[in-house]
Amino acid sequence: MKKDSTGTARTPSLTISLIPIALLLTALLSIIIFEGADAINSYSSLALLGASAIALVLTGASRCLNRRNLRNGTITAARQILPAVPLLALIGLVATTWMLSGLVPAFIHYGLKFLNPTFFLVITCTVCALVSVLTGSSWTTIATMGVAFIGIGTAMGYSPGWVAGAIISGAYFGDKISPLSDTTVVASSSCGVELFSHIRYLLVTTLPSLIIALGVFATAGFVTDAGQAVARDSALPQLMTETFNISPWLFLIPAITVTLIVLRVKTVLTLAVSATLGLIAMFVFQPQITADLDIFRALWADTTFSTPSAAFNDLVSTSGFMGMMPTIELVLSAMVFGAVLIGTGMLATISGAFVRRLRRSTSIVGATVGSGLCLNACTADQYLSIIVGANIYRDVYRRFSLEPRLLSRTLEDSISVTSVLIPWNSCGVTQSAVLGVPTLVYLPYCVFNWLSPLMSLFIVATGYRIVRRVPARHPV
Repeated sequence: MKKDSTGTARTPSLTISLIPIALLLTALLSIIIFEGADAINSYSSLALLGASAIALVLTGASRCLNRRNLRNGTITAARQILPAVPLLALIGLVATTWMLSGLVPAFIHYGLKFLNPTFFLVITCTVCALVSVLTGSSWTTIATMGVAFIGIGTAMGYSPGWVAGAIISGAYFGDKISPLSDTTVVASSSCGVELFSHIRYLLVTTLPSLIIALGVFATAGFVTDAGQAVARDSALPQLMTETFNISPWLFLIPAITVTLIVLRVKTVLTLAVSATLGLIAMFVFQPQITADLDIFRALWADTTFSTPSAAFNDLVSTSGFMGMMPTIELVLSAMVFGAVLIGTGMLATISGAFVRRLRRSTSIVGATVGSGLCLNACTADQYLSIIVGANIYRDVYRRFSLEPRLLSRTLEDSISVTSVLIPWNSCGVTQSAVLGVPTLVYLPYCVFNWLSPLMSLFIVATGYRIVRRVPARHPV
């Protein structure tokens, strides 16, 4: 470990820095083996807090703990992650009001009526991609269109993993290349790249990844007839119309929501308006349901339906605000873990190990991809990971005369789209809760997301549009 001029330890060694992460991964792996993938969300908070405590003990014992640095790390992590808490609460209310107002059942009803089950996954991915490009927000796309599509796909008989994979692939494609996306702006500005130059360069890896993903989803639709069989024989459509008043006027709610997003209204306000519209629609369109409901309890806690179809009951039941509490708890635990790794200097030590002995463009991009995945796991936040990654590698790319847009693209390929694949990352936690599908269940089906960093490595290996800048020569 490094020491200052007085001999006092300042930075933890790489071995010490890796211990908390190794123990965290071991704990999570043990949970998966002994309890199953569904148990990850239940025990991840304890694993994250335990790893945080171990990190503090190790740095304290090795005299690397600095209160000022720890406070700064906490402020940095909190600034990035705490704004997600009110969003999570509002997303829970949107999901509840959109279901009880009959909007989601209307999506399911018309989806089963008009959508071809064979092409459902391709349509889902494409629509979510278009909406996300227009809105610049994967979170809002998944919390609105995603909730509708997961219901339609489940009713058709597709496995939740396939449907969630198509939703997430499309939503994160749009989020990645939209000029309205926060992550796109953060990645380009952090690396000093003009926004549209960054987006054009992104297309080199992003379009092939999406095309392959659509091909996979199309193949999945053709090789299985489960969707067609279940859609034809299921009693769900009849139960939808018997339980809810289905009306095309309900689609004014998502139309207004998308309009607000396109107009760049703040996400908190947009979701609040969307939930309010859903609440009003509950009284206007579903008086037979609201008459028997305690509205405040329905918004706060779970609401269940009792019909002969267990599948229908599971599909339309809601969990209200309290349904998001485990997610909020996990997000806050991840924030603590990120704050400790940043504040103790462990993250800086681990990141520094990635940039040593780098010489070729392939190894530099490979190290950037590896760092991006590591940062996503350590900080549990994509914005913070992008900013830290840009600060680590900016000078490395400049030293080897590589374009800064190569750095910004690689950060997007390895961070923006993979954050949703990590169970304790704020994105993974949120989308798992919103869609009701565990992260490790939908992970294999998020073809676009896990393919993006691989495509980044493939493109740099081919040398396609990888330009080394020739340093300017000064006259003698």
